[in-house]
Amino acid sequence: MAAVESINVGPAVAVPWGKYKWSAIDKRPADGPLHLRTHGVDGDEIGDLVNHGGPDQAVYAYAAEDLRTWCGELGRELRPGQFGENLTTRGIDLTHVHGGDRWRIGGSLLEVSGVRIPCSVFQGFLDEKHWVKRFMQAGRPGVYLRVLEEGPVAVGDRIDVVEQRDHEVTIDFLFRALTSERALVPRLAVEPRVAAFVARRLGEGRNDPAK
Repeated sequence: MAAVESINVGPAVAVPWGKYKWSAIDKRPADGPLHLRTHGVDGDEIGDLVNHGGPDQAVYAYAAEDLRTWCGELGRELRPGQFGENLTTRGIDLTHVHGGDRWRIGGSLLEVSGVRIPCSVFQGFLDEKHWVKRFMQAGRPGVYLRVLEEGPVAVGDRIDVVEQRDHEVTIDFLFRALTSERALVPRLAVEPRVAAFVARRLGEGRNDPAK
């Protein structure tokens, strides 16, 4: 059964990495339930409003299974929230969900709206050499979610896929289109629910280039 393993939030603090000097990437498991809202998660903050936040990046989810894979590859423990995710999930393959899919979790309705693009802040926080390149090559980016219906979510809540889109634009496809295979970008037009995210990522000055 797909479910929420952890809900994670954190404050925005000054950081020494990247162009933007504030970040809330250091998220920690919180006692729930917490409300998911159109602008984010109650108790969470956003340090870099250029690249993060807004309705198309309200909630970031990463799979516990992928975290455990990274634990083995990096030879270190990784706690829930260590990748800056708000929801640590289990039992759902986030790399192969489709853009525009809709999930019911607790009292909220969410829509898959985008994909995590790694940046220098992520690399600095993880303190792993060549982390951006390694994360991109691994192809396990996690997903951004739009909040269509605000509501509480608690640890253990089921993730019910209430609508699954029928097209080729999986998270893997979207990630490749926005990073290593830009020739795929025109094919993203089949899914209008990711259009706002794609426009934001491709807009000038809207992303912190991989370093």
